[in-house]
Amino acid sequence: MILVTGATGTIGSELVRQLVARGTPVRAMTREPGRMQPTPDVIITQGDFEDPMSLRRATEDVREVFLLSAPGPRVPEHDRAMMDAAVEAGVRKIVKLSAIGSTEQGMPGNWHAAGEQAVRESGLAWTILRPAGFASNALRWVPAIRAGQAIPNLTGSGVHAFVDPRDVAAVAAEALLSADHDGQIYTLTGPELLSVPDQVRQLSEVLGREFAVSDVPREVAAERMRAAGMDEAVVSVAIRGAELIRSGADKTFTADVERVLGRPAGTFRGWAESNGAAFG
Repeated sequence: MILVTGATGTIGSELVRQLVARGTPVRAMTREPGRMQPTPDVIITQGDFEDPMSLRRATEDVREVFLLSAPGPRVPEHDRAMMDAAVEAGVRKIVKLSAIGSTEQGMPGNWHAAGEQAVRESGLAWTILRPAGFASNALRWVPAIRAGQAIPNLTGSGVHAFVDPRDVAAVAAEALLSADHDGQIYTLTGPELLSVPDQVRQLSEVLGREFAVSDVPREVAAERMRAAGMDEAVVSVAIRGAELIRSGADKTFTADVERVLGRPAGTFRGWAESNGAAFG
């Protein structure tokens, strides 16, 4: 039995789908079970990182755990809580979803550093995944597109190796199902470095529609995030991350997706072709 935390999110839901397709028993943990459609192949369990008893129930009879904590300053606390429950339950392996650059000195939002340390020191088998920004983050542009407005650009001409979330889930599945990846840290990126204008150009070609791009000053972007209800710590990290890309200081590119999956990483264009309907 594999426990998938964050089972209603971008990566968690795709991982559940891929594991079920491979005939693997899955327990899906979510704070809101009503958001998941019950199926014969998935056991849905209510779980909260701040409720130790719920974590004990979630890890009962589980051999592997996919650990995904929502971004924020409580990531270390939440990761340690799950590690405690996993060790107590006799879990064999943890696959932790971290983030690219998140444990490096001076990088924004190094919340995952303590969690990664807890995983490595747990005595359990482990694999750590550090993905780049998701190609699916482009879905944040949908409101602007539907309103006929320019697509907001926080990163100027800076480039980033956006990764297809389906690839992140596929690597996670391999790490959960095979001991070949025990003790490995994988940095997961797409196969090309793209700016937001590059992404918009490709999206325009895929959808057959022209979209304008509008540069958004840092202060304006931060105010919009606060107005949307984002925690101040998350706003700060998001703005600093955008500035890193804008400055050209974040050009990390690896072949780890291909190394694990035995095929090239998916492109942003390929993701857009599969998800074009979401843009209306």
